[in-house]
Amino acid sequence: NWEKRVLAMSLAMGATGQWNLDQSRSERESLPPADYLSIGYYRIWLTALENLLIKNGLVSAEELKAGKSLKVAKPINSVLQVENVPQVLRRGASVERTIDGNARFSLGDKVSVSRKLKTTHTRLPAYIRGVSGVVHHIHGAHVFADSHAIGLGEDPQWLYNIKFKATDLWGEARPQAAWVHVDCWEPYLVSA
Repeated sequence: NWEKRVLAMSLAMGATGQWNLDQSRSERESLPPADYLSIGYYRIWLTALENLLIKNGLVSAEELKAGKSLKVAKPINSVLQVENVPQVLRRGASVERTIDGNARFSLGDKVSVSRKLKTTHTRLPAYIRGVSGVVHHIHGAHVFADSHAIGLGEDPQWLYNIKFKATDLWGEARPQAAWVHVDCWEPYLVSA
């Protein structure tokens, strides 16, 4: 039951607009590795929610420890009403955007994934860095999660599906899949 409450609280607080989806994801993925790998899925969500509540001035660490409010709460402008939850979850929110300019890459182009390590949140998987693949699909422009997660706005970028040979990623010892597809934003890619 506590796991259901954690998920409900996370959804309800996300709907307040105090932070965005990418900031929430970043908070979960930025936990110390020892915690992230040992505390369990919903404990990760709860810890990230507590961190976001503190960072956004909605509660203090003292209030969390006490389990009650110790001062007047910060006003919230948007509240997700329980009767609206099913509709909100079904509808979701599109992250597709319109931007000026054309996509840099075309279907069939050979690209390589940047090796540059970021010191901030990224949706770029480490296992594809430095590997070459082929543009399989162009999804259009989407909110760039890397910028959005650190408060730099939506910064829409072209999003591509890149097709990698499984052997290029994991060598001949892992032949279970012939191909692996990964969605990559344009700033992750260079011409191969």
